[in-house]
Amino acid sequence: MTDIDNKNLVLDALADFQQGNIDGFRALLHEDFIAHAPGTPSGRDAFLDYTVNSPIGTADIEVKRVIADTDYVVVHQHLTPRGADRGLAIIDIWRLTDGRITEHWHAAQPVPDDDQIPNGMF
Repeated sequence: MTDIDNKNLVLDALADFQQGNIDGFRALLHEDFIAHAPGTPSGRDAFLDYTVNSPIGTADIEVKRVIADTDYVVVHQHLTPRGADRGLAIIDIWRLTDGRITEHWHAAQPVPDDDQIPNGMF
């Protein structure tokens, strides 16, 4: 698959998740999916259960930029959980194999007040 194919697969899966279509996201995750983020379980079903039941499951997610390089897709996002003011800046790295997501890395930081980042967070 090409960089663009992988990019579109990830973006479609994230859009499915955001719209509550968990089965669409599930179809893209390999059953032996590996999570590298602290506290996040590996395995497709365990990862999905964890994610759906976390604040991410009901958060507003705005994709800011996407970088695709061979089997890796990096997504920079603004995630705002319900009731949160500023939200989080998120970077997810997804590795795909044969059109399925096989691994995931995740980094997050709170979005600070505007005066702390004069050039903007995003």
